Amino acid sequence: MSNQNITVVIASFHSSEKIIECLNSIDQNIKVIVIENSNDQNLKKKIVSDYKNVEVILSESNLGYGCANNLGLLKVKTNYALIINPDVILKKNAITNFFLTVKKIPNFGIIAPISKNEKYQNFNLKLDNQLKEVENVKGFAMFLNMKSIKEVGFFDTNFFIYFEEIDLCKRLRSKNIKIYIDPSIETNHLGGASHNARLNTQMELSRNWHWMWSSFYFHKKHYGYVSAFLKILPKFFSSVIKFLYYSIMSNTLKKNIYRCRLQGIINSLLLKKSSYRPNIQ
Repeated sequence: MSNQNITVVIASFHSSEKIIECLNSIDQNIKVIVIENSNDQNLKKKIVSDYKNVEVILSESNLGYGCANNLGLLKVKTNYALIINPDVILKKNAITNFFLTVKKIPNFGIIAPISKNEKYQNFNLKLDNQLKEVENVKGFAMFLNMKSIKEVGFFDTNFFIYFEEIDLCKRLRSKNIKIYIDPSIETNHLGGASHNARLNTQMELSRNWHWMWSSFYFHKKHYGYVSAFLKILPKFFSSVIKFLYYSIMSNTLKKNIYRCRLQGIINSLLLKKSSYRPNIQ
């Protein structure tokens, strides 16, 4: 196996401050597809000029994580794909170690690398330095076996952000397709830094809205409306109390965060689509 048998897919959103460092960490013999969730012509020109191995697709609108990655995956011709966030930097030999692991477990669905900034429940990276089968992985970096992924379908595009990778993992496991974390494959994930810094407030509001909406939708999809309602109810009451508290305290940012949480919950309960989008004007 070689670098010709893998394609890197990166979904970005106004990520010009971070994505260059990410691209610099990828071997330029590897095909890369960047899906930019905007119509940023300047970013596209810069990337395709500086990186001959990179194709940039401008979605023209903010499609979200899953939908944008699906656009990239549809163009993948190799047996394997690596989905990474724009704020991920691949460590040396990450791709090589991935293919070494593939030889051991050729029928996997997803293999996740590690990052010093990410923690997995019930998995101590310092003690468990072996390949470990898990129920799900985090979406910042995922090595995909395209044959397995095509068997269950790509990301559910009803999700805008959050829970889409957990949903994909659940569908894979329903087909007895295994998912692993491999400590030999290393990345550096900055976390919450994919976008340009000027968008921090708007992205924080969006994250809170969608965390609530996606949580309810995921549980409704897999366990039913009643189960999802009971799951979200404590978060609803907590958000009401905190919204009122920060309103009294005149903390505008916190008040707006919990307002967004409440709106996300209410929209999910009413079975409305995931509609909130960050205001980038």
